[in-house]
Amino acid sequence: MIPLDNVLVGPVVTEKTVAQKGKFSFLVQEKASKKEIKGAIERFYGVKVAQVNTSQIPEKFRLVKRGVKARKRAPLKKAVVTLQEGGTLDFNAFK
Repeated sequence: MIPLDNVLVGPVVTEKTVAQKGKFSFLVQEKASKKEIKGAIERFYGVKVAQVNTSQIPEKFRLVKRGVKARKRAPLKKAVVTLQEGGTLDFNAFK
């Protein structure tokens, strides 16, 4: 079990995620469960969460320059959180 303070890594703020109504995306710890994510968001932001969807983003190898060894990006986990009717989040509180 992960402490609630360490579950959220940070919000994902892109054009696609901002355009979703009532849904917000977060990067979370790889071993965090949906219940832990829900509890962390409800406690940190003070909103009610209706649904949590997660997806694993596998590690990725990238070649930076020719002749340089490939670097590996760590695997990530993304959570898309749907809030209950009328709920909204303020990402400035995350800083």
